[in-house]
Amino acid sequence: MNKKYELLVDDTITFLDWKLFRIKALISFGSVEAGELGGYVAKEGNLSHDGDAWVYGDARVYGNAEVSCDAEVYGDAEVYGNARVYGDARV
Repeated sequence: MNKKYELLVDDTITFLDWKLFRIKALISFGSVEAGELGGYVAKEGNLSHDGDAWVYGDARVYGNAEVSCDAEVYGDAEVYGNARVYGDARV
């Protein structure tokens, strides 16, 4: 599987005792350009490398939450716990 993004180990925040990493697109997909910075995730399992799913701005995804398919998380949204955002969902 080709990775569509990487976690930036030098661009992190601590949020509610979670260390969150800014994401950076490695390839262009959907409306995301290669090199574009996204929001924050705690681990790669929070955002699928398949489909056009993306976390934008200062949005945060952590815990066992997962964003997949063509779903998008925007602004200051938080997705956490065991939440699943998928399909064409927009949060």
